[in-house]
Amino acid sequence: MTTENVKLGSESVAGEEDPGASLDTPAQPSASGGGAASGGAPSKPLKPGDEAPAGTPGTGENLCRECGGSGRLEGGAECRACDGTGKVTVGLGGG
Repeated sequence: MTTENVKLGSESVAGEEDPGASLDTPAQPSASGGGAASGGAPSKPLKPGDEAPAGTPGTGENLCRECGGSGRLEGGAECRACDGTGKVTVGLGGG
């Protein structure tokens, strides 16, 4: 039996072109909301008008129905549904 000098990191594993490629997966938000404490990237807090966290499959950004996308209510008060942004994350499609 012969021993060959193999430079670690230069060999492909299981047919991969890039041996580290399988380790480069994007962080997925967890059911608990992601956040730094759970090991995921910190997620934006949900606004009262959001139906789901941003980036959830089957959702998208839409104008807030409470303020019509202005971020303000009659009288100039900040819209609570969208936290003054004029946008909320809602489910897309129908069923």
